[in-house]
Amino acid sequence: MELNTETVTTPPLDAATVVMVRDGPGGLQVLLMRRHQASNVLGGVYVFPGGKLDPQDQHPTWLQRLSQDSATLHQRLNEPDIPAERASGLFVAAMREAYEECRVLLGCAAHAEPQAHALLQALRSGQNWHEAFQAQALTLHTEPLLPWCRWITPRQASVTNKRFDTRFFVTQVPDDQLAEHDNFEATETLWINPREALLRYWDREIELAPPQIMSLVHLSRHRHAQSVMAEALSRKPPVIEPEPFDQDGIRTICYPGDPRHSVGQAAFPGPSRLMFKNKRFEPELGLAALLD
Repeated sequence: MELNTETVTTPPLDAATVVMVRDGPGGLQVLLMRRHQASNVLGGVYVFPGGKLDPQDQHPTWLQRLSQDSATLHQRLNEPDIPAERASGLFVAAMREAYEECRVLLGCAAHAEPQAHALLQALRSGQNWHEAFQAQALTLHTEPLLPWCRWITPRQASVTNKRFDTRFFVTQVPDDQLAEHDNFEATETLWINPREALLRYWDREIELAPPQIMSLVHLSRHRHAQSVMAEALSRKPPVIEPEPFDQDGIRTICYPGDPRHSVGQAAFPGPSRLMFKNKRFEPELGLAALLD
């Protein structure tokens, strides 16, 4: 991974990421996707499915097809400073990206199986998400999609020269849920235990960006998918604005709760800072800090 040291002046783009969890033979598993090496954002890095908010995600037609109204979704997202329509659109964006990037269809109830099958057929025939969905008499169920946290890219870049205001959602999927990459944006899908993912990162078998590292550290504290969902229901999604600085010539990113961060209360368990050493981000105390 290469360090980026540019200062980005453009405002962050709204985006949504969905952390899909399930119970595997050894406990909790999370879905990671390897971005195409040629991608101009995090090429080759393993990430959670997600992407930018599309203007169509906020179209009034969608708002009438969701199982919860805009006011409810606005309250659930806990962002009073944005319009309710945009809050609803972020839920839609998370579900859309889940399908477009890894062919996981979220938000369709079991009793809607015939319509869901028709939707899949339309999507596989080449229609885009919005066109295919509007042709079906389906309601998208937003209840299983729980706000988890919010990451805002700092102006002083460390990984990418693009800024995003990304809402992370978490959802539990069936234990036998399959996922497949599109060979365009992503070249691999991987169901993996969070702790195992961190070990593979440390052994340089996979690449991870700081938000994924810290998210996996957090998720590794949970043994089962239901435990993750219970935590998401029990608290408001924290806002994470990393604050980078250089220490002895080493780029360091600190997070809420770190002595150098402007927010004193920690947003998640694990180390409060990562340092760019050995061409990757590591905590000061090494692997033990990721797994402790």
